[in-house]
Amino acid sequence: MPELPEVEVIARGLDRTLKGRTVVRAAHAELTRLSDPAVELLPRIEGRTIARVHRRAKVLLMDLDNGWTLAFHLKMTGRVVHGPARAPNGHDRLLLLLDDGSQLSFSDMRRFGYVRAFPPGELMNWEFLRKVGPEPLATDPAELAGRIGCKGGCLKGRLLDQSVVAGVGNIYADESLFRAGLHPEARADRVAPERLRTLCCELQAVLRQAIAENGSSIRDYVNADGDAGAFQNSFNVYGRKGEPCRVCGTPLEARKVAGRTSTFCPHCQAGERGKR
Repeated sequence: MPELPEVEVIARGLDRTLKGRTVVRAAHAELTRLSDPAVELLPRIEGRTIARVHRRAKVLLMDLDNGWTLAFHLKMTGRVVHGPARAPNGHDRLLLLLDDGSQLSFSDMRRFGYVRAFPPGELMNWEFLRKVGPEPLATDPAELAGRIGCKGGCLKGRLLDQSVVAGVGNIYADESLFRAGLHPEARADRVAPERLRTLCCELQAVLRQAIAENGSSIRDYVNADGDAGAFQNSFNVYGRKGEPCRVCGTPLEARKVAGRTSTFCPHCQAGERGKR
């Protein structure tokens, strides 16, 4: 599933190319089950001008000139791409023809993603977003550290909990824990506050680097132009089980933590406090 950096990259790209464009025609092949019904959704899009594209957590948001907002949740295989008009394919769920002849496509091979429309003032009443925690790049590391360490449970689980901090998934949790020298199974409320603050600073650094490198492409992610990301080339631990640690050379290990496969260095991230 695309995480914060991937959705942020898509939002920035779309905001750059779509702001001020008007939707001439909206069409669908087969909207996903969790999307708004086409009979309701399409009339709310056609003829509207796109005012802004942005992000909250892992959700892509498109503000229209009438105050409505389209929310795209890409889930596992969703893509939102802006490019030349083309014929629909079997994975397309929504196609928007724009006034300059270009086309915005929302496609989803596995059909877990969705698009919904919210009237003015209603987006933040959406139950999904009401439960989401603060944005990690817009929050002081000390505040984030306090949220992570205020309860028990493993560090990895606290990072993945969207009510604690928004937008962090498996990739960036593993990478930030490695950079902070903390074991994913360390109990959050037993880690020293200064170590938690270091973790949050590293999390912010990882997220910023991933955005700068166009996100991570593992399987399906592409940006708004249809191009792959490059941050996967900078992974220290994610997906590298058995390979040598880039710092100490120790073979990396992986185990299930908080229900997700977690890869870590048993030397650099040893025990509760780590050794780095």
